[in-house]
Amino acid sequence: MFRSILTRRSVLLVTLAGGCASPNGGPSLLPALTPAPSPFVDARPPIPVRARPDGPIQRVSFQTPIALAEPGRAAPVGVDDFVRLAVEGNPRLMRANLAIDAARGRHLQAGLYPNPDVAVNWDEIGDRQDSRGILTVPRVTQTIVTGKKLTLAQAVAAREVDQATLELLTERFAVVASVRAAFVEALALQRRAEILAELVKLAEDAVANGKNLLDAKQLARLDYIQLEVERERFRAELQSVRKELPGAYRRLAAVAGNHAIVPAAIVGSFDELPDYDPDTVREAVLASHPQVRSVKVAVERALAAVRRAEAEPIPNVAVSAGFVRQFENKSYDAAVGVSMPVPMWNRNQGNIRAARAELGMAIQAVGQTENELAARIATAFQTYDSARERAGLYQKELIPRAEETYKLSLAAFKGGQFEYLKVIQAQRAVAEARLEANRSLGEAWRAAAELSGLLLEEWWPERPPAP
Repeated sequence: MFRSILTRRSVLLVTLAGGCASPNGGPSLLPALTPAPSPFVDARPPIPVRARPDGPIQRVSFQTPIALAEPGRAAPVGVDDFVRLAVEGNPRLMRANLAIDAARGRHLQAGLYPNPDVAVNWDEIGDRQDSRGILTVPRVTQTIVTGKKLTLAQAVAAREVDQATLELLTERFAVVASVRAAFVEALALQRRAEILAELVKLAEDAVANGKNLLDAKQLARLDYIQLEVERERFRAELQSVRKELPGAYRRLAAVAGNHAIVPAAIVGSFDELPDYDPDTVREAVLASHPQVRSVKVAVERALAAVRRAEAEPIPNVAVSAGFVRQFENKSYDAAVGVSMPVPMWNRNQGNIRAARAELGMAIQAVGQTENELAARIATAFQTYDSARERAGLYQKELIPRAEETYKLSLAAFKGGQFEYLKVIQAQRAVAEARLEANRSLGEAWRAAAELSGLLLEEWWPERPPAP
């Protein structure tokens, strides 16, 4: 039974890191960014959230993460600790948040009216009647923007704000998925070290027993040497894994966004692997993922850019006025003027053509993005499903049988029915089964971490904590 997927208003999540606000500075949701709200930002399908089969569906909402990187505070040890640390201060998210501010600045700038020109003109200097000539001061010229060009330019810029905000959401869950995957990788390596430590202890006991049997002339020297070789093999592998662990911890800290906070060990479990259904996951991701929403907003942006390009040939009107002092005839006069360009040869044809082509490219990008996401889901689910199936087979069938074989062979050896070589082979089978089960679980959890990021799951793999 797969865990059901429900939906919720995902636009609330786009205000996540630093309180996304409207371009004018006041807090608002994305629809307030433009004169014509984008249906891809306002009325979009909600974000999916998994629910446990043994309880009611829990709705989650984003909360400001608790500060973890305080001076003198212990390093995080759990997956949620590292996720909070990443959301709190990861440079990728800080950068994406600043990109929103930059887009808001461009939105503001696009709607600003042109500044007036102020000029001083002094004509006919050195005239025979009066060498002071004619002085016009000041001469003020103001351009009147026509064709709603400013509104259309702001519509383009507003879609860029939408896209930057959705990019922040994309980056956030990409970081979260990366942190979860790095945590699972480190946890699998840590568990491998624990399993190898147990196997080293068993191998040492086997060597000790073999020494007693060798001294009692009940074990051949060749079999005893094989016991020692097996022990040294486990020791060498354990030493290798222990040398890899600090690097895995450092990588986890770096992925979380603070390479200085390196844990000595992490705490986690591979129990209760999340249960996903491929069709439900694909449908939910393609309906709610911010990358899909962003490319749909890009279509609107391209359409607004076409309209802006088409409005460009409408000529702006320049109105001027000034005060004139004519020294020649001792008079004070006024001057006014109106001018405008005549769009005879340049009617913005090239830019209009380019904008229409970019609109077509944006439309094609929607299908391309959906296909790429579907491919990512298929790849992740292929790894997830096969690794989960393999791990289950080892846990339910192979490990119990290998352990039973080891116990029976050991008992048979003590009864004089087996050579000790078969005991060694049975012991090796137990070791390989446990290590392979751990490796398979690690692969399944890494794939599940990627799926959790695609599904925008805020809490994973547990339920959100009770308020």
